[in-house]
Amino acid sequence: MIHIEVPDAYPCAFCDYLSGARPFTVLHREELAAVLVTREQRGPSHLLVITTRHAPTVLDINDLESDAVMRLVRKVAHAIDQVEKRPGIAIWQNNGVDAHQAIPHFHIHVAGTIDGGGTEWDSVHELSIEETEAIAERLRPELHV
Repeated sequence: MIHIEVPDAYPCAFCDYLSGARPFTVLHREELAAVLVTREQRGPSHLLVITTRHAPTVLDINDLESDAVMRLVRKVAHAIDQVEKRPGIAIWQNNGVDAHQAIPHFHIHVAGTIDGGGTEWDSVHELSIEETEAIAERLRPELHV
């Protein structure tokens, strides 16, 4: 039995993005994992690496999904490093309401650091799909998948 309380946010936005039901920039997709360009950029090239199967938390993913996700986290971190040339890369992941998880679908955030270090935790401007597509186009040549 899992004790984590996940947010009540259904239908799942990430499942809708992957299915094409809602527009979103999918930078890369494989059988078990995908990379999305978030519209809320909290650092240069803020990306989300998610499972393609709906799994609410880290406790719900299997070993194959874990391996696929972490491989993509490493790949996108390298791409962000090459394109953004930031002095740091932030990687974070939240599970459950108490951990501030907003979408109940396992995902890992990967972003270049902002000037002064860290990432932006205050309110950020929501980018258009055209703007997130431009980020994807800058990163795609460096992704090496």
